[in-house]
Order: sequence, then structure tokens, then C-alpha cells
Amino acid sequence: MAKPCILATRLGVPGGIYQCYAPCIEKHFTIIPTEEFAQNRNKLAGNIQAVFVWGGALKVDHALLQSLPNLKVVVNGGVGVDHLDIPLINSFGVKVCNTPDVVDNATADIGMGLMLASARKIMEGHNFSVSHDTEDLPESSMGTDVSGATLGIIGMGRIGLKVAKRAAAFDMKILYHNRNRRLEEEEQAVGATYCAKIEDLLRSSDFVMVVVNLSPQTQKLIGAKELAVMKPTATLINISRGLVVDQDALVDALQRKTIAAAALDVTYPEPLPRGHPLLSFPNVLVLPHMGTHTRETSGVMVERMVTNALAAIGGGTPPDEVKV
Repeated sequence: MAKPCILATRLGVPGGIYQCYAPCIEKHFTIIPTEEFAQNRNKLAGNIQAVFVWGGALKVDHALLQSLPNLKVVVNGGVGVDHLDIPLINSFGVKVCNTPDVVDNATADIGMGLMLASARKIMEGHNFSVSHDTEDLPESSMGTDVSGATLGIIGMGRIGLKVAKRAAAFDMKILYHNRNRRLEEEEQAVGATYCAKIEDLLRSSDFVMVVVNLSPQTQKLIGAKELAVMKPTATLINISRGLVVDQDALVDALQRKTIAAAALDVTYPEPLPRGHPLLSFPNVLVLPHMGTHTRETSGVMVERMVTNALAAIGGGTPPDEVKV
């Protein structure tokens, strides 16, 4: 029996799933790369039953959906699906799936890594070791303690809770703001205190970590008003989505020294263009969205994508269907 076909960005090319994960996918599916599909659309369109979205290289729009009469599911590698028009996709009778839970630990790890690297000026220390012309560390290389400091977590979902567990091991005081308050036993397990008002969290935190989903309600959640409330010694860490933070306001706050530093795994666009103001600050760390960028997590994400696609194509209920 022929294997079902999926449409995906060619494996191993920039923006595509890495080639090392090909065996996991090809065991169950025939992969039709997007450029091959573009050249033979009429011949191949009827064969495609699933679309694999990895990053932002493959756009699922009205024209694509209309051209795929037997499409059953669009599977996204990762949790965030803000780049997918789910109502539009569903209107074609097509399911949407993501890969939740899988990314939680890796994303929480990168949040802690950014906080530690920024606070202890790890990059500055590395650069000094590489190019020093003296044996004496400058005063500007002094970092700040993480242990015993106050961490404010904005968004206490699965990832936020995992961040809190890690922070508790550093004896940090943990504040959190969330749409819904966590159960008392969950708060007690990590020693977290709920802040009904985001301003109270911002005003009291040495480190503010943003861990929310991107939605119309959270777009530019952290802007000039919120940054002005933060301590002048505080660091902003964003591991959610770039658009959750108003980057223009952040640049202004850093220039005015309204806050001390920022550490960002996510920006808009990604990666930032060379010459962007955020890349010029010595007190800002910017990563190109590497929160889930580990061999283990990416591998499990691909396996989860395969599981969801097989379920949808087989007429079953995918375990990670996203509904709106």
C-alpha cells in the first residue's frame, strides 16, 4: 500500500525540518517538497493529505487550501499557531494540530539560561577571554545575583510553571500574573505569590519573564507604560512571542535606562535585521528563537507531528487538535 503524501518544505533546507529527522517521517509518509508541488501542482494536489508546517517558510493560505481537495490536516511543529488562520483552515474541513507539552522543558530551560547569562554577564566574560589585553576584569563586568532575587512570571501556564520550579531551586522569590489564578497547592509547590495586577509584579521584580501565548489581548502587552513601572535595575526576559513586547518602547526604555537589561529569545521579525537598535546594546541578549532548538525536543516534536497526521488521515481524532 502506498504511503500517504504530505506537503512540507524540503527537509534539510533553511526553514525546513532537519534532514536527520527524515527517517521518522519517511517511515509513514511520502514527502512532497513545496518546490516540487509548485512545479507539478495539478498532478500532485490530489495526493496530499497533510501539510507539515515548520517555522514560517510554508504559508497555509486560501489559495493553497483550495488547491488540495483531499487535505485532512495541517500539523504545526511547536505550540504557537498564531501564524495559522485556524477558522479559515477549518472552513475547508481540515483539522489543525500542534505539539504542546513537548516544548515545555526546553523553553523553560532557555528562559533560565537567558536570565543567568544576562545577570552574570556570561557573554561579556567570554568576549573578554577571547580578546582581552589585560588580566583585570573591568568594573562593568560585574553581574547581579540570581539566587535570592525576585522573579516575576507573566503567564503561569505549563511553561511558566516549569520556569517557577527551576527558579525555586535558585531560592528566588516568585511572583506571577495570569488570567486565572493557579490552585493553592500549585502555588505552594513552587513558593509562588499571585499578583492580580500586572503592575504589582512589575514594580517588585528583579527579573520579569514573559511566558504568554500571542493573541490580540497579549500583543504589545509589555509597552512603555509597563516598562516604566519596572525597577531601573530590572531585566526583561521574553520567551513567548516577539509581538508580546513593544520593541520600540523597549529600545526607548533601554536608552533612557528605565530598565537595566533585556534578554530575548523572540523578536519581530526573526531574526532581527543587522543594524537593528536592539543589537547595539551591550546589556541586551538576542537569540534567533532557539527555545525549542535541541536535538531531543525537535525529535519528539517531529514524532508528535507524525502521530497527529496519522490519526487525522486515518479518520480518527488527533491527540493535539487545536480548536477555536
